[in-house]
Amino acid sequence: MHHDGGRSGEAAAARHRDTSPDRRHAGHDPAMFRRRFWVCLALTVPIVATSHLVTDRLGHLLDVPGATWVGPVLGTVVFWYGGWPFLVGALRELHDRTPGMMLLVAMAIAVAYLASAATTVGVFALDFWWELAALVTVMLLGHWQEMTAVGQARGALGALAALLPDDAERIAPDGAIRRVPVADLTTGDLVLVRPGGRVPADGHVVEGGSELDESMITGESRPVHRGAGERVVAGTVATDSAIRVRVDAVGEETALAGIQRLVAQAQAAGGRAQLLADRFAAALFTVATVTAVATLAVWTALGQVDEAVVRAVTVLVISCPHALGLAIPLVVALSTSVAARDGILVKDRLALERMRTVDTVLIDKTGTLTRGVHTVTGVVARDGGSRDDVLRVAAGVEADSEHPLARAVVTAAERLAPPRGTDFHALPGRGVRATVDGVPYAVGGPALLRELDVAVPDALRRAGETWSAGGAAVLHLVRLDGPADPLGALALADEVRPEAREAVDDLRRLGIRTIAMITGDARPVAETVAATLGFRHGVDEVFAEVLPADKDGIVADLQARGHTVAMVGDGVNDAPALARSDVGLAIGAGTDVAIESAGVVLASSDPRGVPATVRLSRAAWRKMVQNLVWAAGYNVVAIPVAAGVLAPVGVALTPAVAALLMSASTIVVALNAQTLRWTGRRARPG
Repeated sequence: MHHDGGRSGEAAAARHRDTSPDRRHAGHDPAMFRRRFWVCLALTVPIVATSHLVTDRLGHLLDVPGATWVGPVLGTVVFWYGGWPFLVGALRELHDRTPGMMLLVAMAIAVAYLASAATTVGVFALDFWWELAALVTVMLLGHWQEMTAVGQARGALGALAALLPDDAERIAPDGAIRRVPVADLTTGDLVLVRPGGRVPADGHVVEGGSELDESMITGESRPVHRGAGERVVAGTVATDSAIRVRVDAVGEETALAGIQRLVAQAQAAGGRAQLLADRFAAALFTVATVTAVATLAVWTALGQVDEAVVRAVTVLVISCPHALGLAIPLVVALSTSVAARDGILVKDRLALERMRTVDTVLIDKTGTLTRGVHTVTGVVARDGGSRDDVLRVAAGVEADSEHPLARAVVTAAERLAPPRGTDFHALPGRGVRATVDGVPYAVGGPALLRELDVAVPDALRRAGETWSAGGAAVLHLVRLDGPADPLGALALADEVRPEAREAVDDLRRLGIRTIAMITGDARPVAETVAATLGFRHGVDEVFAEVLPADKDGIVADLQARGHTVAMVGDGVNDAPALARSDVGLAIGAGTDVAIESAGVVLASSDPRGVPATVRLSRAAWRKMVQNLVWAAGYNVVAIPVAAGVLAPVGVALTPAVAALLMSASTIVVALNAQTLRWTGRRARPG
């Protein structure tokens, strides 16, 4: 599929706008509100200057010929030009049968305009033009700031799109390098990525090696080395060396495009808090409308028609659910964009909300708490010999073997520059044999020792027994140029990730009641890992020797015991458990099946993303509740005051002051939501 990276970001952003639950501003943008605000502000100044509010205090200094028409003429322009977005929004809400903020705003400015027009022709004695102009101008300012805030939060999509370069250096079969647009790349193309350049498409390295900055995808700040055969992702940066990459995926098929889709879907999705806000907004519309009508009727019955109109308009203005409409969408947009920046990809908004209630985290051991590959964890030499010599010679013997344990030995010995063995022979089920520096050696496990009928020295035997009890595989180095002579032993185990202990401790600090580990490995192996991670006896749990098909049963059992379970996994056999758990978190290095079954995807394999997700979930929920309480409480207090219940004691609000208070309430909500950015930084893994 041919696709332009930048345009893919725009398309994703457009899809997001179309599916957003907040459709009040459909078809509008901050620039439109900004432009109308400045025009209306310029028109409001002369309206205010020629109003009775000013002229009465200045002794009619501005009482020039035609001044009485400044308010009606310019006020009409302000109403139709500045108020048009609100009038259109009101019609949309009526069409959708979802009365809300725009309808309240439209009713307020329409009543103010009609009352002012009636005053101009002598029906009322209200000079209402300056209040109308100020009301529309403040409304435009509030909506401009709201859309700017939400737009900045949702800028994650644009930021992701900007990670892709505009063009790429494609290598032709004849070796010629040509610069082409990224949109022209196809699967199978060979591209050159120079130092400092961005990878233009997903692929694998075919030549060279480089430290890649993958922070924009995984949230991890430390560069990762990628060499021949290893996968690279579009948008990452080659920091130190050039690499040649064979393209595997382009356009919408890339990991970056997938992240864009997840962010867009999460920001468009609603949740329990959004549902509560929507219900409250609908109720508020009814309350505001009934209160405005009742206010109009009561003050009219008291013989104060002018006051009745002013009070009714003020009620409609101050009850606009501006802050309420912003309370949840802004928090959703910020939390999902902060999460994406930190390598936490939210597929399901409800999953992120539920994460705050989790009391048990069940983590798959292999590939999550451990690296998922064997490493050399111990070396012992006979009779005080050199451990480095044992490791060096063993690596030379294993050099031509493709067995995972052999690869681990060779990797561990890289710093020792081991010689490559000759006359290599594999001994199936037992080990390998080769000649190093002219001497024949064998490396293998217990089966090799039995075949050679070797008596293992006590020091090697004790070390081997200790390692085996901890679940490690034990290999012996045996010299063969005479009677078989064991020279040393090596322990190989699936190494616990250094950051895993930190993740466990962090979960405990967050108040997670139970941390559980699940694995198909033998119990000694599982218990060793649990001890390394500091699991607490009687509190934390270890599920060992679990068959893949039984993992979801473990989740169900924990839930039956009253636990709210978050399951963390990365493999195909984790998918049922991820789906059954209250919150499924897939490690991004895992399989597509696991990722599809999860509600949250951790882009890196760093388990510290789990407590980061808990922290973000709690912070986002806290901000939602704070914003809802503020927005609801503000209306509970403000509406009666606007209706004039305190007028007998001299406390009354004008529509313009009501508009300022309403906008101030919106600003409080927006600023409160913005503090989530700091939560994200504290939660960031790495």
